[in-house]
Amino acid sequence: MDRRGSLKALGGIVVGGSFFAWSGCARTEDDEPLILPASDGFTPPEPVTAITLGAGNRGRVYGGFAREYPDHLDIVGVAEPIPIRRERYAEAMSIAPEHQFVTWEHVFDQPRFADAVIVSTPDDLHYGPCMRALELGYDVLLEKPISPSEQECRDILELAQRTGRTVAVCHVLRYAPYFVKMREIIQSGAIGDVVSVQHMEPIEARHMAHSYVRGNWHDSSKTTPIILAKSCHDLDILRWMVDRPVQRVQAFGELSWFVGSNAPTGSTERCTDGCAVEATCPFSALRIYQRQRRMLGVFDLPDDRAEWDEAILERLRTTNYGRCVYRMENDQPDHYVTNLLFEGEVTASFSMEALTPFGGRRTRVMGSAGYIEGDMSRMRVWDFMAPDDPTEYESRALANDRFAQSGHGGGDWRLMANFVEAVATQDPSVLTSSIDVSIESHLMGFAAERSRRANSVEVVEL
Repeated sequence: MDRRGSLKALGGIVVGGSFFAWSGCARTEDDEPLILPASDGFTPPEPVTAITLGAGNRGRVYGGFAREYPDHLDIVGVAEPIPIRRERYAEAMSIAPEHQFVTWEHVFDQPRFADAVIVSTPDDLHYGPCMRALELGYDVLLEKPISPSEQECRDILELAQRTGRTVAVCHVLRYAPYFVKMREIIQSGAIGDVVSVQHMEPIEARHMAHSYVRGNWHDSSKTTPIILAKSCHDLDILRWMVDRPVQRVQAFGELSWFVGSNAPTGSTERCTDGCAVEATCPFSALRIYQRQRRMLGVFDLPDDRAEWDEAILERLRTTNYGRCVYRMENDQPDHYVTNLLFEGEVTASFSMEALTPFGGRRTRVMGSAGYIEGDMSRMRVWDFMAPDDPTEYESRALANDRFAQSGHGGGDWRLMANFVEAVATQDPSVLTSSIDVSIESHLMGFAAERSRRANSVEVVEL
């Protein structure tokens, strides 16, 4: 079969007439339901049991999987220091009172009472609970980043290997049908040998303001550098697609826009303080949270929506989410370029950009016999023998299992399905993001941050 034929054999092209049902539990950050195609897959003989450490956004995503598929996963415990989150999560998962805990340490004061632990705590609290869970014989689903510390990442890898337990890192893009298909095309040889890759993550300006200027990750020294907190997904995807070890890394990046010198005349410390330019500011907290009702998950709002207006205003008056984006104590770069040299002289450039009106990764792959370009909604593949007739794939057409339309392009719940299978069968090989392969993206990120700060070219030591 020639390259053109191999592309056709890989499937795809257009969206068919399949019926897709709305999920009752899988939702976007804006609280909109997601589509769940229905088809059969692996179902364990009995549900895998798990304890969730951290009932924030990511903990709720994984809990949503258990609610949608109770024959796969049963959440039997939760640790969460914020009472309203703990109470809501426990009620949604029907968790017994004796298995509702304030902190992760309290969980491990008890005899082991589940198959697995889901670590969705803040970044700087990944290491302790993961290590303790492995010591006590739990398998672990570990939210990314593995840890803000390179040594702690290596410690978790060493303990997982020593104990023989499964640690699945939540590099969910590896499970998204779009990226699975892209890698499949590359590995099939349909575009020849990979020569170079360009990859961009557009964070989207409001998301940047929400998470990395006002939000939990605004201070890299207290959380994680943005190259890991936001983009270890992307470094991981590049490594996975190229399928070669990285050798050298060089990075540049700065915080250029969200700084005090760019504060408009008439702006105030808070958007609620009578700011003269609030109505024309794209980053107005009143615009984003109160008027547009976006990204409200962190606000822990009342169940009664009639109370939301006052509750949102109260959060804007008293938390960082109401502060001017030009007057925060933030240090995360709003643009970051990383150049990568892989074994075999394959090059890649990765650009993380905050000032975009959209999200969704953009990727270009240059091969010796063809070319791929895609934006996570649509992917086109050119064969140099027929450059005027690219093969086209749409992400919706690639959603061919019941988990494929969850968050991160379908990756969130496909990861969960694979993790359940790995734990139920005690076969970690069903995972594509186990700790032993996922750690390399973190080493790339640590090297990039060293390079950015020291203006150096860094060698990656595996």
